[in-house]
Amino acid sequence: MPANKLIIMSRRALTLLLAGFLVLALGVVGAFRPVPYVVLSPGPTENTIGEVDKKPVISIKGHETYPTAGALSLVTVAYQGGPAAQIDLLTALRGWIDPTVAVVPQETIFAPDRDPKEVEQENSVEMTNSQDSATAAALNELKIPYGMTVSVVAAEKGKPAEGKLQKGDVINSVDGKPAGNVDIVSDTVKSHKAGENVVFNITRGKEKLDVTLQTVAGTEGQSVVGVTMTGAYKFPFDVDINVGDVGGPSAGLMFSLGILDKLTPGELTGGKKIAGTGTINPAGEVGPIGGIAQKMVGAKDSGATVFLTPADNCAEAMKAVPDGLRLVKADTLHNAVLALDALRTGKGSVPACAAG
Repeated sequence: MPANKLIIMSRRALTLLLAGFLVLALGVVGAFRPVPYVVLSPGPTENTIGEVDKKPVISIKGHETYPTAGALSLVTVAYQGGPAAQIDLLTALRGWIDPTVAVVPQETIFAPDRDPKEVEQENSVEMTNSQDSATAAALNELKIPYGMTVSVVAAEKGKPAEGKLQKGDVINSVDGKPAGNVDIVSDTVKSHKAGENVVFNITRGKEKLDVTLQTVAGTEGQSVVGVTMTGAYKFPFDVDINVGDVGGPSAGLMFSLGILDKLTPGELTGGKKIAGTGTINPAGEVGPIGGIAQKMVGAKDSGATVFLTPADNCAEAMKAVPDGLRLVKADTLHNAVLALDALRTGKGSVPACAAG
């Protein structure tokens, strides 16, 4: 073969080799470039009738409690990524292959205009509110009365409350009606026509005062006085919940069940390992949550055989339920208790999730 042809072939081989090396190099570099996605995976579970770091998850003081057994576990979702620590393409690709995790756009977890620290703080507040709502729901289920304190957060500038109501004032009553919650106070003010007087009885420090304000028309046509309020529960005994760094409202149902189990004789679980999820409000209504697929995997990995599922998540859960995990539909705290009673005793029906 002529020398010039060998040279041409050698050049072509070298060119192909260099091109292949360049593609490989670019692929390697690209695989480690950050991408705006978040990987969601099964997080840790915590037994609400058990302990965390040698401390009870739920501590109750001032009321008789009873022994418990088994597990009523809350489930969580762990995430990897976010604006402050973006994952690389390789991590995202591994997530897309793994059926136990989900890879979602970063903005679904972190809104573009939100500081990640602000999101974490919000999750912490939601967890605190969830614990209060869970306690209220449990006490409502047991018909144990409790109260609520309504206090002033701020008085709006230019409105009747300015200079007359102060931050920290506790509102005892409005027009003689006990201030049971923020809605009662707000609705009482709205019941007046603009220009009418409304009388607030407040506690400021150690002094009780009557403050008369003249209502004005708000932006939606309803009467207002320009006060921002917040409510705090007044429970008849102390309920303290310790879950470490877990945030968000999705453990509400399991907190309520854990409180109920400790406040009532017998074992709600029948000694079984039960997990579940769902938000809850004081009326005991169970709301939907996110990450149901990952939470079910976490439940199964923890040894749970029954998973309490919010009714609105049932259809989604049926598509990804792990083998050996029984889905029980939970729309209210009361119905969840009835379902657990039926599971424990073998008497009565157990509401099951159905595919949508």
